[in-house]
Amino acid sequence: ERQVVESGGGSVQAGGSLTLSCTVSGFRLDDADMGWYRQAPGAECEQVSFTSDDGTTRITDSFQGRFTVTRDTAKNTIYLQMNSLRSEDTAVYYCAADLGESTPSDGPGCAGPYEYNYWGQGTQVTVSS
Repeated sequence: ERQVVESGGGSVQAGGSLTLSCTVSGFRLDDADMGWYRQAPGAECEQVSFTSDDGTTRITDSFQGRFTVTRDTAKNTIYLQMNSLRSEDTAVYYCAADLGESTPSDGPGCAGPYEYNYWGQGTQVTVSS
């Protein structure tokens, strides 16, 4: 069974740091394009980053300088390092994998149903000021 599982969320004070992990199973991380998304309360989803199967990463402009994505293919895990956190970073963070499959996904609605095949359940990040 192919799965995507996020972890590492929690509560942190403004200015602090947090690293989220996204571990995939049932497939190789380097066979998938990966995305990080977030959804704040009452807001639409935002794309945080996109990492292609070769490891090339693009961080959305508004997060550049504070957020970094790395991956460990041996652990089948991709990480989202978040620094200088602000209260507006409070959101549920999702990880998604695109394996190029034709089956639509039933993710949180952050992207089109065919854009990613597998979504994690999300991990809550709460930043207090």
